[in-house]
Amino acid sequence: MKKIVAIILAGVMVVASLAACGGSGGGGAKGQGKVFNIYAWNEEFKGFFEKYYTVPEGVEVKWTIVPSDNGQYQDALDQALANQGSASADEKVDMFLAEADYILKYTNSDATQDVKALGVTDFSNAYQYTVQAASDANGVVKGVSFQCCPSALIYRRSIAKDVLGTDDPAEVQAKLDNWDKFNAVAKDAKDKGYYMTASFASTYRPFSNNASSPWVDADNKLQIDAQIQAWIDQTDEFVANGYTLTDGIWDEGTTAQMFKDGKTMCFFGPAWYFNFSMGNAQDPEKGCYGDWAICEGPAAHFWGGTWLLAATGSDNTEMLADIMNTFINNEEVCSKLVENEAQFSNNQAVNAKYAEDPNFGNDFLGGQNDTAVFVELAKNIKFENQTIYDQLLNEGLQNNLQEYYRGSIDKDTAMKNFYTYVSEKYPTIVLPE
Repeated sequence: MKKIVAIILAGVMVVASLAACGGSGGGGAKGQGKVFNIYAWNEEFKGFFEKYYTVPEGVEVKWTIVPSDNGQYQDALDQALANQGSASADEKVDMFLAEADYILKYTNSDATQDVKALGVTDFSNAYQYTVQAASDANGVVKGVSFQCCPSALIYRRSIAKDVLGTDDPAEVQAKLDNWDKFNAVAKDAKDKGYYMTASFASTYRPFSNNASSPWVDADNKLQIDAQIQAWIDQTDEFVANGYTLTDGIWDEGTTAQMFKDGKTMCFFGPAWYFNFSMGNAQDPEKGCYGDWAICEGPAAHFWGGTWLLAATGSDNTEMLADIMNTFINNEEVCSKLVENEAQFSNNQAVNAKYAEDPNFGNDFLGGQNDTAVFVELAKNIKFENQTIYDQLLNEGLQNNLQEYYRGSIDKDTAMKNFYTYVSEKYPTIVLPE
């Protein structure tokens, strides 16, 4: 989950400190550290932490934030974890954030520790896949996620009315509930002067998240799943017919389509995407706040998520456990995430409360109760076929194919370049002949 790198100083390591503020409490006990170090790739969780967690008196929190693109964050984190044994108490990593595309790299290593042993033992309200994702191969839980990330089709109501004759989520879903329908509507949208999607990679996650095989098999061989190939085939058609633009997911051209004068009907993403990454749509002057709605779309899927992992060697384990318990089990804090931050929390009881409230709605989505939609979509989340290589392989395939879609190279060259990229990043992976 890259989640707009533009929000931070690209390529620069940002270290921020803060004193006590927030909303939970705990930690600060005798024998515990006085500096709590957190590594992250953007400021999303930092904002929630500063609002809703009370740092124990006498403890300073230091954030190290490094952009995630091209593996920068993992590289910086790996270096810090490698130095953990020799680092001074005030420099030891206490907690670090990870996302679905590479979390297994850390949960299945000695760099993380059993959170149940620290006092995080109640997962009764957490979504099971979030616990599974934070566990090692033996089922030892190494962290928690503060969010659940079912992903939806996010569409412009005004454009949907013009193209489909309706903006009602149930009716839109009926017209876009499989890829054949979606592709047919893309032509209708083009005929009316619209783009179906703003980026050639917009539909990547709905396809890739339904892959039946991992990027790398048990023999360490790279494989292109049928779902990945189906995405390539669709994108070939979309680009050739002008149904989409050739910008990347996070490129300025894509986000510009979120303004009021944008001509794109569909985006894809979880709650974090429309409340953290669609800032242009929320712009007071140029945006189109309220002109959006969500439905499941052609394929059930999830995208990303942020996990809080417990670093081995932390000298502030009581605060570490308290933070994790706060963001999955403190109903007041989880409720604030839903009500104030438009998050879909990792507390099923809290989400159910808002899903069943007839007066609850999201103004950005024209009053639609997005929590009610996500409660249903969350039932379809599968955490399967994940590997430690997923972030860079997903990014690498998209980045290399983008050159083909922009017309600078042919398709065969793009795929050869992708394989070269894979061999450079992961020399042990066996490439197709």
